Amino acid sequence: MQALYQWQLNRITVNEIEAQFRIEYDMKGVDIGYFHELLLEGTKQSDTLDAIVEPLITDRAIDEVDPVTRSLLRMSIYELKDRIDVPYRVVINEAINFAKKFGPEDSQKFVNGILDKAAKSLRSIEVNAEK
Repeated sequence: MQALYQWQLNRITVNEIEAQFRIEYDMKGVDIGYFHELLLEGTKQSDTLDAIVEPLITDRAIDEVDPVTRSLLRMSIYELKDRIDVPYRVVINEAINFAKKFGPEDSQKFVNGILDKAAKSLRSIEVNAEK
């Protein structure tokens, strides 16, 4: 999420961001391949991911969502859309935890609402199987 946030603010290349993270952060225990995938696809598909989120937002435009929350939503929507191996509840729970830690006050409620709606359309079979 932090890498997507950095890309969103600075628009430097994915390779530069990844190199910076490898130098400046303790990446032990990080699945580097997954990190790379989330960063690459989150940037490459940003317009598509935003287009999925935008109709789910009722109180503002996607451009008015704070950058931390927007980065978090891009990452999570990508996972819901393309990483079926990650259960939708895990995606949502991780996003809520990140929102609590890094997002503005009460952003976890906004994130939860958006991702819950998104999961119902992107993962309808999985969501309905739990009912």
